[in-house]
Amino acid sequence: MIHQTAIIDKTAVIENNVEIGPYAVIGPETIIKSGTKIHGQCVIEYSEIGANCEIFNFSSIGKRPQDLKYQGEKTKVIVGDGTTVRECVTLNRGTAAAGQTVVGKNCLLMACAHIAHDCILGDNVIVGYGTGLAGHVEVGDDVIFSGSIGVHQFCKIGHSAMIAGGAKVVMDIIPFAMAHGDRAVLNGLNLVGMKRKRMKLSEIEEVKNAYRVLFMSKLVLADALAKLEESQSQHVKDIVTFIKNSQRGIVRP
Repeated sequence: MIHQTAIIDKTAVIENNVEIGPYAVIGPETIIKSGTKIHGQCVIEYSEIGANCEIFNFSSIGKRPQDLKYQGEKTKVIVGDGTTVRECVTLNRGTAAAGQTVVGKNCLLMACAHIAHDCILGDNVIVGYGTGLAGHVEVGDDVIFSGSIGVHQFCKIGHSAMIAGGAKVVMDIIPFAMAHGDRAVLNGLNLVGMKRKRMKLSEIEEVKNAYRVLFMSKLVLADALAKLEESQSQHVKDIVTFIKNSQRGIVRP
């Protein structure tokens, strides 16, 4: 059902069973897949919205990036199936650097969150009220951001991490970690998140041991990584690979 006051660009593709509310604007080169509900007064353009999503009032998706280097190149936003976007969220399309901004499947972007150009969010990510991710931020699966967090451009957040409200993140955060504070620091592991993922106790112990080796053993980082490389645990390998690929450095306790 499309409300009679909604404005739909002639280039937009609206699949079956899509609901679009009053005064919504669906702009150029937009695809909205089956089962998705767009509430009133949203603005969406240059975007691909997956199936069974719900986008609440006054959200803006696919508008030009807030980047002075942007010169009008054709870019887009991709939102995965089952994602919920609450009121007043801004989700900017990419720049020539990456070409697209991506939000994975089954994510929840709470009210007034901002996802800037060229960000890549994995699946099952939760972004709390008023949290802002600057350009080129990469977020793994199952990450939880609480409210009013600021994440510096080009930061990477490892999968299954959790960041407390009000944190200021300026460096990379390893998988499974918990972080908080102005200039965020680690304060342990996201044990609740690991249990929700149904990780075995032995796997959780392997991650705990990796944390101890990295941050409590007094080994220099290179030696700690060398020690952890001997582990056969895929979760530990994820942490080692994440640290080795970090360009901004990692957050520590």
